[in-house]
Amino acid sequence: MDVAALAALILVVGVFGFLLLGAPISVAVGLSSALAMVSALGFENGMLTSAQQMFRGINNFSLLAIPFFVLAGVIMNNGGIALRLINAAKVLVGRMPGSLAQTNVAANALFGAVSGSAVAAVAAVGSTMGPLQAKEGYDKNFAAATNIASAPAGMLIPPSNLMIVYSLVSSTSIAALFVAGYIPGILWAVTCMVIVYLYARKRPELKVTEKISLSVRAKTIVDALPSLALIVVVIGGILLGYFTPTEASCIAVVYSLALSFIYRSVKVRDLKPILLDSTRTTAIVMFLVGVSSIMGWVMSFAKIPAMVADAMFSISDNPTVLLLLIAVVMLVVGCFMDPTPAVLIFAPIFLPIVMSFGVDPIHFGIVMIFNLCIGTITPPVGPVLFVGAKVANLRIEDVIRRLVPFFIALVVMLLVVMFIPQLSLWLPSVLDLT
Repeated sequence: MDVAALAALILVVGVFGFLLLGAPISVAVGLSSALAMVSALGFENGMLTSAQQMFRGINNFSLLAIPFFVLAGVIMNNGGIALRLINAAKVLVGRMPGSLAQTNVAANALFGAVSGSAVAAVAAVGSTMGPLQAKEGYDKNFAAATNIASAPAGMLIPPSNLMIVYSLVSSTSIAALFVAGYIPGILWAVTCMVIVYLYARKRPELKVTEKISLSVRAKTIVDALPSLALIVVVIGGILLGYFTPTEASCIAVVYSLALSFIYRSVKVRDLKPILLDSTRTTAIVMFLVGVSSIMGWVMSFAKIPAMVADAMFSISDNPTVLLLLIAVVMLVVGCFMDPTPAVLIFAPIFLPIVMSFGVDPIHFGIVMIFNLCIGTITPPVGPVLFVGAKVANLRIEDVIRRLVPFFIALVVMLLVVMFIPQLSLWLPSVLDLT
């Protein structure tokens, strides 16, 4: 067996072996990659090159946006912003059938768009909307499923840390990815709203939110405008060239902190736990980026992407079949792996394949993220599923039954986004970002 084949074997067997032993994904990737590196270069050179690759992987100015966007999201989750966005969502969709559940969907999309975190959205919005829906006669499992299914929309609507990670491994524009996520993210929320509408039509006993006077509507929207303005400030500033995405993340922190102090929902003594929470999240993400850089070197050395491409082309050289095959693989991967390591591991493998038959890397990035967003609500790993069930104090298996219609509809929407590239590329092209 030659050196490259041995390194590939150690990497693949090592990753799956460590995962079966219960090791965290970052540890499994890091140790397996380092062992493969040592087998290829010897102990001293292998360890030295592994350390260099880790440093090179995180030594990127764009990655500074991740800790700041994470911090901004944690501040928003504690800063009274969620309640104002829920009230704004109620004004927007409150008269639709299943109005409280529709409000839940809209609030998740708005909060996710501001915070960039599906887990933060499902916890913040679910803890408020769940009891309200139960009081109005909604099935608790359906209410939890609605909250869980709609929360990942915020991972597609910018700012999104997952898009920053994909930009790093694909060398695509962060600004273009941010803008490309708007229409697919809105379509995700609309898909959930359609399922809620169909559910509510069969249950006429569910109340529609009482009519809200024009003055109350105006006051509610005005109250939420400072929170919503964060989207305009961050994305608008990036598109107009006033600041980079990394600088925008710093502005998001300052803006959200100032707003939380104005709302008097965050005090100085709250800053320590907020900083510790965001630091823990950031450390996990950055460590994953670092160890994935070692794995990227090993995969390149062992020619793993070329082997995967050859294997896939041996099945079919039809672009449609290959896209569907990749979608199935990513759906399965999303069931067992968090989105960040999945992007770091599989984007370098699949991106050259899809680009070989003309798929735009920005479009593929949105499709991959959409795929992995579905994975966050799918067992056995789905973090949004577990947090949403915990917030609702329900068993996972009960919630999953109510999630099935959402899951089917979102997979259909994934295919729509996949095979209509202009849903992702129209806005970037209009803004001259492609």
